[in-house]
Amino acid sequence: MKSKDYFFEEKMKKIFTEKKVIIDIGGGLRADPTRNNRKKENAWLDEYIKKTEYQVLDKVPDYHPDIIGDIHNLPLKDSSVDAVICISVLEHVEEPQRAVKEMHRVLKPGGYCYIYAPFLFYYHPMRGYYGDFYRFTIDGLRYLARDFRETETHNALGAIATVFNLFPFFSKKTGIFQFFDRLFGKAKSNQTSGYHVFCVK
Repeated sequence: MKSKDYFFEEKMKKIFTEKKVIIDIGGGLRADPTRNNRKKENAWLDEYIKKTEYQVLDKVPDYHPDIIGDIHNLPLKDSSVDAVICISVLEHVEEPQRAVKEMHRVLKPGGYCYIYAPFLFYYHPMRGYYGDFYRFTIDGLRYLARDFRETETHNALGAIATVFNLFPFFSKKTGIFQFFDRLFGKAKSNQTSGYHVFCVK
């Protein structure tokens, strides 16, 4: 049986083995805690990352990003980047359509863009740093990614696990509920906590 994160793992391996210049907007990959405000969660990517030009971009210097810049106006040249990773960022920006257009602009033809954005998810701003503006349906995300040549999507949780994920006590303990999602045929539901989106320019 595939793990719940198989889509993420498969696409990260694809990005880090096929592309060289990789920009992680917001540091959501959580691969290097010295360059963002997150604890390290993806240590398995270390062997891949060291073979690339992986950089974290953030709008403020507080968490030591490699590049300081706003996703609405990326400080990168047209067609200059091989891959962009944008995990749990679009809900926190004022103009997500403009942000996605910027990611598309800086990617080289054939470049990869990996996005994760929430749908049925709790309110989570960081006071003084960013607000929490939006949630995205599958239709909304496909529309945002309409300029890309290819788009592949995958839901994050099934319907049952998504309901329990809304409660703080259960938010990190959804494994048993994912079992019930599979049992009752709800694992691929669009009533999900969020979506992974993999795009090719």
